[in-house]
Parts: sequence; structure tokens; C-alpha cells
Amino acid sequence: MSVSQAKVKSVLSGDTLVLVAVNNPSQERLLSLAFVSAPRFQREKEELVLTEFGEQPFAFQSRDFLRRLTVGKVIQFNVLYSIPTGTKKDYGNVILQGGERLPEACVAEGWVKLRDDSRRKDLSEDSESLLNTLELQQSKAKANGKGIWAGHGGIIDNSYDLPDPKAFVDKYSGQELDAIVERVLTGDRMIVRIILFPSKHVQSIITVAGIRAPMRANTAEGKERPAEPLANESHQFVETRLLQRSVKVKVLGLTPQNQLICVVKHPKGSIADFLLEAGLAQCSDFHSTLLGADMKTLRQAEKHAKDNRLGLYKGHVESKVSGGNEIDATVARIVRPDTITLRLKSGSEKTVQLSSVRGPKPKDEKQGPWEPEVKEFLRKKLIGKHVRVTTDGIKPPSEGFEEREVATIVVNNKNVALMLVEAGYASVIRHRKDDKDRSPHYDELIAAEETAQSEQKGMWSPKAPAAKQYQDYSESLQKAKIQSSVLQRQKKVPAVVDYVKSASRFTILIPRENAKLTFVLSGIRAPRSARNPNDKAEPFGQEAHDFANRRCLQRDVEIDVENTDKQGGFIGVLYINRENFAKLLLEEGYASVHAYSAEQSGHANELFAAEEKAKEARKGIWHDYDPAAEESNGDAAPPSSNDPPSSTTNGTTANGASTADSKQNYRDVVITHIDPETCAIKIQHVSPTTSHALSNLMSAFRTFHVSPSSNPTTNPPKTGEIVAAKFSEDKEWYRARVRRNDREAKTSEVLFIDYGNSESVAWKDIRPLGPADRFGTAKLKPQATDAQLSFCQFPSTNREYMSEAATFLRDTIEGKSVVARVDFVEKSAGAAGAEGLLWVSIFDPNGRGEGQEVNVNEEIVVEGLAMVPRKLKSWEQAQAERVKTLKDKEEEAKGARRGMWEYGDLTED
Repeated sequence: MSVSQAKVKSVLSGDTLVLVAVNNPSQERLLSLAFVSAPRFQREKEELVLTEFGEQPFAFQSRDFLRRLTVGKVIQFNVLYSIPTGTKKDYGNVILQGGERLPEACVAEGWVKLRDDSRRKDLSEDSESLLNTLELQQSKAKANGKGIWAGHGGIIDNSYDLPDPKAFVDKYSGQELDAIVERVLTGDRMIVRIILFPSKHVQSIITVAGIRAPMRANTAEGKERPAEPLANESHQFVETRLLQRSVKVKVLGLTPQNQLICVVKHPKGSIADFLLEAGLAQCSDFHSTLLGADMKTLRQAEKHAKDNRLGLYKGHVESKVSGGNEIDATVARIVRPDTITLRLKSGSEKTVQLSSVRGPKPKDEKQGPWEPEVKEFLRKKLIGKHVRVTTDGIKPPSEGFEEREVATIVVNNKNVALMLVEAGYASVIRHRKDDKDRSPHYDELIAAEETAQSEQKGMWSPKAPAAKQYQDYSESLQKAKIQSSVLQRQKKVPAVVDYVKSASRFTILIPRENAKLTFVLSGIRAPRSARNPNDKAEPFGQEAHDFANRRCLQRDVEIDVENTDKQGGFIGVLYINRENFAKLLLEEGYASVHAYSAEQSGHANELFAAEEKAKEARKGIWHDYDPAAEESNGDAAPPSSNDPPSSTTNGTTANGASTADSKQNYRDVVITHIDPETCAIKIQHVSPTTSHALSNLMSAFRTFHVSPSSNPTTNPPKTGEIVAAKFSEDKEWYRARVRRNDREAKTSEVLFIDYGNSESVAWKDIRPLGPADRFGTAKLKPQATDAQLSFCQFPSTNREYMSEAATFLRDTIEGKSVVARVDFVEKSAGAAGAEGLLWVSIFDPNGRGEGQEVNVNEEIVVEGLAMVPRKLKSWEQAQAERVKTLKDKEEEAKGARRGMWEYGDLTED
């Protein structure tokens, strides 16, 4: 009798094995144990005597006995007979590696019984001998009440679904439960039988925590979706190791589809680790908060695959960031809650953004009020401190900001970004899967954010922060005199340098007094720095200004107020680290003593000694000092300096003008603004006529408003009025419409009508428009057009996906010249014939290189960042072919589980 060899893949019941060829796992066959039958599990179209729980008594125990003996092991077998009923069934016996034989062992333990028709077959001598042995063993098993012959019990309450997944997670979260893997669906999804109690089981689909494996080929809604690369290899990797193996599952949470998220462990460890090390899966950021510190282990496993170019990373090339090594620096300035200016050892400065975090959004009603508190938190922790900086990547230019490094900053062995998130002062950015410019501590940040949210810290608190309103006492001489009398009675008042106007002139905040004032150093005269690019600085004026910035900006100081000047400035002594800053300027040769005011201040001896020291060292303005030719310095008032206006234009704004509608209406436009909250776009039309007219108007407009005769407005502008407003980024003047006024703050929210962006502008930076025949809207209508992408519905209820969609649009089309096909025009409520909102399809002629056109509407749908609206407007319904094309793209995104389709079809009921 011929003996064959095979490996046991799985066990269907206590009498049937699924075998695969040892060297070819795809070659399968069934083998049933000869002459015996086992209790059955529920099968469709089978009439069995089942329990109310869907399977015969002892079905599980019978199969489990055979499973433990055989699954995953190489066995020898021979076929004794076959029954050709529909599909050919082979019956035989099995010899295990230890010499144990089947079905003899199963019969002896009472887990199977002899078939009623076992002696109706034509038996060979060997089969007759085997049958006799089995009958003897069955008699002994019956007599001893083994297995199915026990006469009672054997019933398992096995549920095939979870009626309340959330309640299940709440009850078993964090617990490790015994389970058996019944079926492997993909590398990261499987059906498991969870053994809650010996007589209570539950079967459910689970998702392996922390990873995403390639999706296998499948059919959905009648359409075949091809397998992703290495999907079959990933599936086979897990199946050969886990199918019908005993495992431990640690319940962590639920997917949006109410599937369990679990850590799956076999005796050698977590399957996720092995999959990642083999390069057959990728880390999933969405499970980071559930895994906590364990996510670090998964990232290390993924890194192993990348470093060795395994599996999905076969062609992987690690990105190199210039200057990515760790450096030491000093914090010079807090620019924004997530952006910091550093001073390097060379003396140069650079601005970096904290990796993977975002400070409070200024325009967000809930987050915006927290910005001053967060900046103050960072100022106290960082200003002037030595830090370690590791560059993690490069953030491309966007929203008017230049290209900038993203970095991890560590002070006193503490991660600054983590400190912010833990305090509820920053949120964590949800990166795109292909975005590798992220913090190496990303998982810690995610976990910290979840904790801060649950504890309602910082901007996650339902209560708004206490608003800090500073009263500017230097805006009038009368206010200055009143406050000066109060401050003169105090000595060394604690304050903060908010801004350095020049080496001897500062904007000072006094928190305990809620006071803001201009402060002038007494007893010295510092050389004047340039006020604007066209201004010329006095010798060593810029060096003195830079020195004051380095030593004082955003630092805690103390001030002694002595007097006020005619402009409302407060004159006195400023102490930095308990040293008179005027003395420090003199010692560096960046100022000279003003004899009269020095004598009045009572610090004359100290100041003259410091000046003499600089003269002897030939420093600064005394570099060519000649004692023999020394001349006394005349009295001079300390100069003031202001921010130089930038020469750049307001290129971050976006608007365009509309023209007549057309069935095939293609227009050349520039995308100038993407609304991060709605993904609405602003466009400017590109044509020789409009471009030339706007250029000429803006040139004349700026020239007109440079003139001192263009006085600022003294009264609040009227809502709806067209005015001239100064844009904060470049300090240039633009036409704007007033939206609303804040009389308490003396600011107006304005819309720049030729570019489409808006911001809050102080009344001092708002002027009457000027001659209407030169600058009015009758001369040149507002060059701003609102537009929306046709046939696209964005995930407005999910801030993470909405942010990804806005980022995609910014990276793809913002600031570019593109072609817009106007699919529909909503009529304006204004002048007759005027266009309202444009619904457009955007085409980037060089989206994939020279001559390679990209349909942006299709691209954002295929990335899973937008979907085709479920309720189409009438004009959308009329364009069936375009809708069909986009729906095909949507199906492609669903199949690849991109973007909002990460966890399946969210539109299903």
C-alpha cells in the first residue's frame, strides 16, 4: 500500500483534514479518516441534529483534539478507499511524526465513532484488521465514558456575531483572551473563535492592531478589484503561521465598521511584528493611540524591512534631509505656537517648525483664544535656553509661508512638542501615509493628545482661557503721564520685551498692570538702524539693533521708569539678568553716553565707565577712536525704528473675476487660495487685459498710499465700505471691503477684493480708498471669484480627512496657472448678468511633467479625499458621463482603502 506525505493546513471536523503539498502550499486535497465520523459543525443545506447554538454536541471538542495533533505538522497517509459522490472523497489513515496513528487515537479517546456502513464495503485484509481494532477501541471508550460517550455535556454556546461590539470592548478591553484563528482573510484581518469560557465562544472578524496589509483581489458591487502588490504573499505568510492555531488576542478597540481591533499573539510573539519585519505590511497611524508605547516596536520592525529593502520596500530609498544631524542652538524667538527661531553657534538664525504638531489655529473660535497663552508658555520655557535640534524633514511652502524645516527640539531632555501636546496647547498632525517628514516620537504625541483631550486640558477644555487685554499707554501723551506716575513709585517692575524697535527703544509688556508701552533707554544714544529697505542705517546701527534683539527680545526684564518723552515713550533703565542693558550696549561699543540724561538718571558713573571700556578696546563705534582727537558728544534723543515693509506682494491671497457662462467654457486661471475649512477655492482669471489692468492699478495704488497725505482713518470704517488696507505679511496696501468692526480692539475684519483672502486689520492700517475714478470698483471690478470643485463632496464631518484634502489641493494647484472648465454658474444676487459661485473642473497642463495633463477633480477622488455627492444637483445629473468617470475613480479609491475609505465603505448603512 503506497504511503504519501503532506502537511496539515487545517481541520474541518474531528474526522476530516485539509492537506497541502509540503513544497507547494497552493496544492490542496481533503482526506477523511477511514470508517469513522465526528460530530458536525453547522453547514448550509445540511439537515443535522443540531443544538440551539448551531452545532452538534462535542463537535468543537472532537475537532480540537484532531487540530492540536495535526495542524501545521507533516504527516504520512495512505488512502484506503474513495467514494465518488459529487466530488471524490478519499478515506484513509494517518501516521503522525511520533508514530501515533489515526483514526485509532481519535476512536480511543472517544471523539469519533464508527460509521454505520463501515462493514458494507469490500474490505482488504489490512482494512479488516484496522476495523477490528477500531471496534475494540470504541468499546473501551464507551465503557469508560470518554468523549462523545460521556452521555452529557459537550454543548458549546458559540455566537457567530457580536450583537453589541462596543459593550464587548468595554468589558474586555486590555484583556488577553484565548482564541483560535478560524480563517485568514488578509494579512491584517481574520476570523477568530474567542474562547470566553469553556462553554461560551464567540466568532468575529478582527483587525490586527497597528498595521495595514495589502488588500487581496475581491469583487464588490459586481466589479473586480485587483490585488495590491504582495497581497497574496502577506495572506499566505499569516495563514501558514496562524490558521487554526491557538493564539492570544488582546482587545483594544473598534474600527469604524465595528470590527474588533486586537493584538494577535502566537507563542513566538505578535504576528504584526513578523509581518512588518518581512515587509509584508505597513504601520497604521490610526491605531497608535490604542497601542501606546507598543507602537514603537512596530515602527522598529517596519524600519528593519525598509533598511533591508524587504517586501513592499524592495525599491525603498531613505530620504536624506540636508542638515538633518543633531545640532545645538539657542532659542531666539517664539514666532508662533509651533514655530521657533533658533540662533546657531555661527551667529546665524533659522526658523523651524515643531515636527508633527500644530498650535492653536488663529481663526478657530475655540482654539484661537489660546494662542497668546501657548506663546507665553513657550517663551517661559525656551527663550534664551540652549536646546538640541534634530531636523526631521522639510515642509514645502504653503499658505504664504516659505519652505521650512520641521524639527524635534529638546530642552533639559524634554521634547518641546510633547510638552505642548501634554498641556493641551497643540494638536497632532495626521500625516499622509507617504509623508515621512514626521516626528520620531509621533506615537508618543498621539497618545499624549488623547490623554489631554480626555482630561480636557488646554484648548480641549470647554472653558475659554482668560483673555489678557493690554492697554497701550504710549498711544497718547496724557495716558503715558498718568501711567508713568504709577510706575515711578515702583522699583524694578517685572516686564517682558515684546518687540525691539531699535537698540535703545522697545515695546514692553507689564503683565501685572495689563500695560503695554514704548520704553526708551535713558542716559545713552544708540546709532539709528534702517527703518526700511530704502533707508540707510548709521554706522553700527544695525549691529546695535541685532545685539538688542539677541539679548532682549521676548526676555523677562525689569524696568525703572524715570520720565516720559513728548511722543508718549517711557524713559528709564532696563535690567536684563539684573544688569543695566544701557551699560551692556556701551561696553560693546554700540552706544555713547548722553551726558545730561545720564546725570539725571543717577547712573552716570556706571555708564561713563562702560563707555571708557569700549573706547580702550576700540569696539563698535570706537573702532577708530583717537584719545588725542576726542570730541565730546552732543545731546541726541534716542532714535526710533519701525518694521521695514517687505517688498513682496500679497501672493498668498486668491481671487478671480467671472465672465459669461458657456456650455464648454474653458478659462485660464490662477488658483490663489484654498480654504482649509471647506476646500473652497479662489481664482484669478488670466488674460492680457485683466492682468495688465490689475498690475497698473496696484502700482498706482501703492504709490498713492506711500504719500503722507494719505491719512489713516480716524473713525471706524463702515461695514461694506471699500477701503485701502495694509496686508500684515508684506506691509503693502490693497483694496479691501470691510466685513465687520471690533470697536473694543479697534480692528476691522476685511476682505481683500482683488485676492480673496481676509484678515483682521487695525484701524491705523486702514485708509480711505482714494479717488474713485482711479481706484474704485467702477474703474476695475474686484478680481475675486469664488469657486468649488464640480462633482466633489468633501468629508466635512471629519477634520483629519478635511485637512488632508486641503493639503492635497494646496500642494497640487495653489499658486499655479491652470485651466478651469466652468461646469455651472450660480447667478449672483447683485448686478444683472453678474456671475456668482463657479463650479469648475480643474486641469493642470503639466501636473505630471511637461505636457502631462492632470484632472484635479479626478485626482482628489482617486486619493480618497473626496467622493461623488450622493445627491446630485440637476446640472450634475445632466452630465452623466463625467459623473460615471468620477464614480469609477471613487471605486478605485475604495478598493485601495485610501483616505476616507481606510476602513471600508463609509456610505453603507
